[in-house]
Amino acid sequence: MSYEILATIESSDDVKRLSEEEIKKLCDEIREKLIDTVSVNGGHLSPNLGVVELTVAMHRVFDCPKDSIVFDVGHQCYTHKMLTGRFSKIDTIRKYGGISGFPKRFESDADAFNAGHSSTSISAAFGIAKAKQLTGDNSYTVAVIGDGSLSGGLAFEGLNNAGRFNKNFIVILNDNKMSISKNVGAMARYLTSIRVNPWYLRLKNRVEKIVVKIPLIGVPFRNYIRRSKSRVKKLVYRDTIFDKLGFSYYGPIDGHDMEELIKALNAAKNSKSPVLVHVVTTKGKGYAFAENDSASFHGVGSFNINTGEPVSVKKTFSSVFGEQLCNLAKNDDRICAVTAAMRTGTGLIDFSHEFKDRFFDVGIAEQHAVTFSSGLATKGLLPVFAVYSTFLQRSYDQILHDAAMQNLHIVLAIDRAGIVGEDGETHQGVFDVSMLNSIPNTTIFSPCYFEGLKKSLDFALYGCDSVVAVRYPRGVQSYRPGDYVNPSMNYDIYGNKKSDVLIITYGRIFSNACLALKKLREKNISVCILKLCRIKPIDKQAIEFAAGFKKIFFFEEGMLTGGIGETFENELLNINYSGFYKITAIDDCFVPHSTTITALENHNLDSDSMCKIISETCEVKNEKTT
Repeated sequence: MSYEILATIESSDDVKRLSEEEIKKLCDEIREKLIDTVSVNGGHLSPNLGVVELTVAMHRVFDCPKDSIVFDVGHQCYTHKMLTGRFSKIDTIRKYGGISGFPKRFESDADAFNAGHSSTSISAAFGIAKAKQLTGDNSYTVAVIGDGSLSGGLAFEGLNNAGRFNKNFIVILNDNKMSISKNVGAMARYLTSIRVNPWYLRLKNRVEKIVVKIPLIGVPFRNYIRRSKSRVKKLVYRDTIFDKLGFSYYGPIDGHDMEELIKALNAAKNSKSPVLVHVVTTKGKGYAFAENDSASFHGVGSFNINTGEPVSVKKTFSSVFGEQLCNLAKNDDRICAVTAAMRTGTGLIDFSHEFKDRFFDVGIAEQHAVTFSSGLATKGLLPVFAVYSTFLQRSYDQILHDAAMQNLHIVLAIDRAGIVGEDGETHQGVFDVSMLNSIPNTTIFSPCYFEGLKKSLDFALYGCDSVVAVRYPRGVQSYRPGDYVNPSMNYDIYGNKKSDVLIITYGRIFSNACLALKKLREKNISVCILKLCRIKPIDKQAIEFAAGFKKIFFFEEGMLTGGIGETFENELLNINYSGFYKITAIDDCFVPHSTTITALENHNLDSDSMCKIISETCEVKNEKTT
């Protein structure tokens, strides 16, 4: 496709000059480009397809970047990027060195605030709006939040605080009845009631039109009704929850009707109070496969455009976790599964069907999920909270205060642990170990293979009595040596026990350590590998075993500070270890988007880097000895 119009757009000004026919063609071209790009690069397809008209309308009405547009979560910003000078780079999205799949302030002035987690937009936008007021800036600030994100507590905190503001502040609620999975909870039901019963909004508009036509008193009388707290107002206006929080409520608006959108946004600009514009959209709009299965196309890998089928389908850690939890739940009715709007991503679809009464989707509310699980645990149930590592961060206080401090037995099934690749900084699962390592009454398992995941989950449920985390990587199993069998729960030893050189590691990169062992053997360097599965607490016998080696290399797919490498080093010092010890981990930085392989290489966690670090160190040591 030639993208005749899209290729000419560099800013909001370019969108404003287009005719209505050109606008329609622009939307078609954007959808074509979205489908084409995501089918190759992977990414968030259905959220972006759903907001094409809304994004174009915003750029038609507002002057970006003078007017600030703050996206919630941020995964629906692809159209925005194409309209703000990045169309020529859109093919690089989520690739190493290319543009991000999320808003990034360093990338463009049009990206007002970085976002990768949900429910942040209203608070951030209100801060921006308040700063503008203090500095005499009269431009507009717009927060674009999805209905699913309203289940996050931070969104309510922002609404509560911003309702007293009166300066060019607009919240756009993109209501597509979905977050990733189908929306749940009272707010979802409430928005549904507004969508299906908008009679009072139509009544309000009709009454106002009639009233203002009354000679002399029409406009003053309308204004009186609006300000009044009398029964007259209650008959004409049925306040929404947003009105009660201080916002003028406009909606529901058809999010794919350009004329209606522009009319509503222009009306919002003229309001003297903060405004919430309720826009109803269809997630996956314009691509049949995504419309029919928006959850599967929320975040996808490469796929065939003509069939909608993924390029490759393999068993993953997520699916193995889901299968094993179902197997265990069949024989134990105490087991419950909890998810924060991630039923599909965490492999819980089958569990949600087979054990409906014991499946709890709490919406995008990780903090609530942990405390809710803790409540279940007080009554003898066995809650398993399945969550991506990056989202678990949001519940640190609840793990510490509500679970660990009370020594309650909950299981944290931490999906996407370690580097996740193309989603970049906001989604890398490299902080959970350092976070949990600091909390008493916690046990952490980090298996490398499916077999280890199953064993760890079983032991987490029946072999522990406090907070237990079972962390596992995104995707499929990595390389496994043919002679590595029967992994234990605590630690395993692989390689030459009589060597002077020991590699210590855990999780997925044990595979890389095994490949490094083979390469080092070819260089006549013999090594042994100590693979940890239970990484907190570390088995005392593993520490004693490690102390028998002259040179120890610890490789960790996580943060150096507060990680297991530092803990292990401290344990060795406690028993007066005097040999060489080196930790290779992610050192005080965020990991940008790229393939997982590239990210591991950049942080010296691939097999070649392991081999190089060990061989160079051993050669230097040998030279000093001779």
